[in-house]
Amino acid sequence: MAVEDFAKTTGGSTSKSYDSAEIQPLGTKVQKYGSAKRPPCEVTSTAQASVKKPRIYDASAPVNSKHASVKTETKAEHDDGDDVPKSQRIKKSATSANKLSSPMKATKVVSSSLKETKSKLKKKSKFSKSSKVPPSSGEGLKWTTLVHNGVIFPPPYKPHGVKMLYKGKPVDLTPEQEEVATMYAVMLDTDYMNKPQFKENFMNDWRKILGKKHVIQKLEDCDFTPIYEWHQREKEKKKQMSAEEKKALKEEKLKQEEKYMWAIVDGVKEKVGNFRAEPPGLFRGRGEHPKMGKLKRRIRPSNITINIGKDAPIPECPVPGESWKEVKHDNTVTWLAFWNDPINPKEFKYVFLAASSSLKGQSDKEKYEKARRLKDYIEGIRSVYTKDFTSKDPVKRQIAVATYLIDKLALRAGNEKDDDEADTVGCCTLKVENVEPVPPNVLKFDFLGKDSIRYQNEVAVYEPVFKAIQQFRSGKKGGDDLFDQLDTSKLNAHLKELMPGLTAKVFRTYNASFTLEQQLNKLTQGGEFAERYAVYQLANKEVAIICNHQRSVSKSHSLQVSKLNEKIEELKVVLEELKVDLARAKNRKPPVKSSDGKTKRNLTPEVLQKKIDQTNVKIDKIEKQIETKEELKTVALGTSKINYLDPRITVAWCKRHEVPIEKIFNKSLLAKFAWAMHVEPSFTF
Repeated sequence: MAVEDFAKTTGGSTSKSYDSAEIQPLGTKVQKYGSAKRPPCEVTSTAQASVKKPRIYDASAPVNSKHASVKTETKAEHDDGDDVPKSQRIKKSATSANKLSSPMKATKVVSSSLKETKSKLKKKSKFSKSSKVPPSSGEGLKWTTLVHNGVIFPPPYKPHGVKMLYKGKPVDLTPEQEEVATMYAVMLDTDYMNKPQFKENFMNDWRKILGKKHVIQKLEDCDFTPIYEWHQREKEKKKQMSAEEKKALKEEKLKQEEKYMWAIVDGVKEKVGNFRAEPPGLFRGRGEHPKMGKLKRRIRPSNITINIGKDAPIPECPVPGESWKEVKHDNTVTWLAFWNDPINPKEFKYVFLAASSSLKGQSDKEKYEKARRLKDYIEGIRSVYTKDFTSKDPVKRQIAVATYLIDKLALRAGNEKDDDEADTVGCCTLKVENVEPVPPNVLKFDFLGKDSIRYQNEVAVYEPVFKAIQQFRSGKKGGDDLFDQLDTSKLNAHLKELMPGLTAKVFRTYNASFTLEQQLNKLTQGGEFAERYAVYQLANKEVAIICNHQRSVSKSHSLQVSKLNEKIEELKVVLEELKVDLARAKNRKPPVKSSDGKTKRNLTPEVLQKKIDQTNVKIDKIEKQIETKEELKTVALGTSKINYLDPRITVAWCKRHEVPIEKIFNKSLLAKFAWAMHVEPSFTF
């Protein structure tokens, strides 16, 4: 997509008549049911941090934390709507915040994932994601009419009849028992087989299905190899299928799913997001999740609540003999269906419209506009929390320090967790053992953040913050709460008094977007397209590091770098030959044969010098390409693009520097951010 075509969007399929199973094309009307002044977190690599002296930053400026190499990609974070704040709040202010005499500075950063998270990255799930947001009514009218076809379920289990061994002897299993045994068998070649917690949880759940009197009593006496080998043969059969057979299967699947892929919202066809109920399986989790290995039971219609227009036909239940748990007609929410997560019943799985839908686009725009408004309030907010660092009220003091850390380090707020959930924390749920004060004013952070990504950082902070942390730790044990007077709801309630709709999440979006724009403005200095693209990648990297978005090094990384180095060596051979030829040409000697045995053309010194210069440029480009690959190999760039970076910054930058937008945004993001494609090149966050 060229720059001048940014604003163009694609339509849907051809028109057809509508009934409960068919929906009109995208965009077709259907008859009723027929200027902040501070740069955000400046970052460097670990190597840079070890050499460069830390800079001193004004406390009215955002943190310049120098996070380093990162390893495991995180999942996206959803930004929820907020209530209207109380009447008392900070007004928009152009005045400077109180400046600190010993402001925060980064001294050392090491960000790394746990060994357990170094597994192969998975593709984005096609199933609904868990959320802790309960399915309560929203605020304001979201739609007038809503029609959809519900949720599609995985097919029933088909027994394969391959018998596993117990103490060396074949064992008869019922279809239900065999299904769970197969779930375990197909994972024999994964790292989960080295995790006792995974095995223990699996056996506990499988034993419930086997029954107390079953011959299988101990997991260590089980041999799942026959089922594993059957599974491998089935995988190989699929690989050997012809292109025609694969195409036929794909078309058949698409035919079955077509009617679930679309909804009609206020007479307009919109695509549905994750409309599939996840098949049963063994829970994997991230990091050392305490529930890894537990059985995710099959989701049934009786588990699912449907939300649809009051006059719309209720979706037909696709499982014979069953019915939906409940049918609602709530037009203040945008979810189409929900059910309780089978592993964490306090969490919910939702079906929403796709990211490219008009409702989701409007929600995204509002989220980024809220973050954009924060720059008008940020100086006043910083003035308030700076003043409260020394407050005698312990609650005010803890709110002030927590807000400072969220603003400066882009920490997530954190939520309370049950004992059976992964031991992850955010700012408000930090334990005493997660923050170590090192005199005179350095804080050492070490904790598991969202998705069990380890966060390690050492930063120099303002002296009152350092003293406050010491007092918060006083008399407590390692596992006690650091902020014992505070939780996320109290913090967000306070923030909403300072700015309409402000929550801790908004700081993260604001800092990420502001950082991208500042880095792009600082790094962009003309150059060819490849150089401009590298500039964007590096700017995006700074955001990913701030947000602690990590991934493991891809298996193909070494091979890619090796091939690039081979190209450099080949070019160096060519370069040496050209230099010899240039010397001979200057001395008017006849050319010699090239390395491939062919006689070279008699070229002038001017032509040869031009070729030498061109070859040097090629070598330099490849060396920069290798350098960029090395810098980005452990940084996950995608998460911040999806959730934290205002897409208008990217679109405007691409238009200004004639970078094709499709080089930055893939097809999914182009559809998700269609609302941002009309932005003017002069747009600023």
